[in-house]
Amino acid sequence: MSGLSFAHNLMRDEAELNEWRETRWYACYTRARHEKRVDGLLEQRGIESYLPLVPQIRQWKDRKKVVGFPLFPSYVFGRFALSDLHDVLSIPGVATVVRANGRPVSIADEELENVRQFVRVLGEQEVELDVRPFLAEGQWVEVVDGPFRGVRGVVIERRNRRRVLVGLKAIGQGLEIDVNTRLLRPIAGS
Repeated sequence: MSGLSFAHNLMRDEAELNEWRETRWYACYTRARHEKRVDGLLEQRGIESYLPLVPQIRQWKDRKKVVGFPLFPSYVFGRFALSDLHDVLSIPGVATVVRANGRPVSIADEELENVRQFVRVLGEQEVELDVRPFLAEGQWVEVVDGPFRGVRGVVIERRNRRRVLVGLKAIGQGLEIDVNTRLLRPIAGS
């Protein structure tokens, strides 16, 4: 092995080691309705966590009460190093850490700060919020409800409106439909 190749490998190994040790925000996917428990257990283990809760009024027979509900159901954000991944995954209620290509995906501080700002405003004012999947043009999706349930297609944009294109590759033809983004679930490309 040449000296240059050795130095390159050493630098790459050092960068991977730093990435392994550096703390970053990650999205922990939880079992249904385990968000608050996971948030508390992360904190107990000394891992900084953030569970964005939004106030909602709930009616019981005898009273009304404001209750904090997760902004993103089944997600809790944790700030940890990849070297602590096993400890995080061993927390009861944590199903996995969100990944892309098999590797945990870190979340930029700025993105979480945007979420924090939304939560602050929602706590101070009555603002109607609608959480929807973030769909990019060219992304494959499946319709999860309604008359087109089970249909898979690609998100396209026409006249500033998101639409789903369902195609027949064999004949080079496609059908475009308007589908509410709440009815779409991102899937791996077909």
